[in-house]
Amino acid sequence: MKKTILNHLWLAVLLLVLSGCVPGKDNPKVKSPKNVWTIAKADGWSKRQPWFRGSNFNPSTAVNQLETWQAETFDPITIERELGWAQGIGFNCMRVYLHHLAWQVDRKGFKNRMDKYLSIADSYGIKTIFVFFDDCWNENYSAGPQPAPKVGIHNSGWVRDPGKKLADNPGLIDTLEIYVKDILTTFSKDRRIVLWDLYNEPGNNNLGNKSMTLLEAVFKWAREVGPSQPVSVGIWNKELKDLNLFQLENSDIITYHNYADEKDHKAAIDSLKKYNRPLICTEYMARPKSSKFENILPLLENEGIGAINWGLVAGKTNTMYAWEKPMPDGKEPEVWFHDIFRPDGTAYDPAEIDLIRKITGAAR
Repeated sequence: MKKTILNHLWLAVLLLVLSGCVPGKDNPKVKSPKNVWTIAKADGWSKRQPWFRGSNFNPSTAVNQLETWQAETFDPITIERELGWAQGIGFNCMRVYLHHLAWQVDRKGFKNRMDKYLSIADSYGIKTIFVFFDDCWNENYSAGPQPAPKVGIHNSGWVRDPGKKLADNPGLIDTLEIYVKDILTTFSKDRRIVLWDLYNEPGNNNLGNKSMTLLEAVFKWAREVGPSQPVSVGIWNKELKDLNLFQLENSDIITYHNYADEKDHKAAIDSLKKYNRPLICTEYMARPKSSKFENILPLLENEGIGAINWGLVAGKTNTMYAWEKPMPDGKEPEVWFHDIFRPDGTAYDPAEIDLIRKITGAAR
């Protein structure tokens, strides 16, 4: 989500994170954590999958994860319409954020809504990557009606999970464990789910190694359940060396974020390939930063790497606006930062749609 260009100088990732840490006989520093998939198992899983391509998905009518999943605002009509547009351009995978508070308020209903979402996605041939925790954007949140988006501000209503609530109430960790294990157990063999992304951008918002406790815990909980799907936490910031190493050592497949141009992105790929595990890019595509479909999607296809951009439909999250450039007048920016479609289904850039369809092989 929120980044700086320096966070995506992936040659530095190679030097600072991967040096001396590549699995193999010559790299004894790398641990072999218990229950992490072997490279052979990960490779076998990868060979059974299609080339995943899609978007981070939040329906355009939801300002954040709570508005997506709470009973009062869950919107299957919009979800179905927008996933239909995704299918139409050849997308087959969506990355979707959960939130523990929506589960805590209504556990049974929350899981029923997850199942409803999965049924809709499956009807369009779309697999799902679910995300549990998140260190991005607003630290405070509550159940019930969510705030309206702030005019012209990127992701003004997005909320962390668990955010400040865990620091204020350390006992919340017990609830989070029950939550993660409940969801993983319920959907542990669900073929509609391709991957569990346990924690989005741990250490963001200057949390750094303060996020390690929850990161370690969520991997432990996932291993205790042992879902049939792989688990992962994506690399996103070169400065977070301890977190990065832990994520790489404990992920079944490697996921990462990159919002830079094709040269930088290729350096990231080359460094991460040395782990000999399947790769999925779970965030890319920021047009003003030269991360575009025209230069990144062909690269990922050629490399056989999953390609999940941010995002699908412009809406209440305001992600057409840039991270660092609010537009108080609320006008549509000349160059969209993220997103592909307007809420009425028309394309931001019809030529871009043609390119995506050509690469994915989607029928016109």
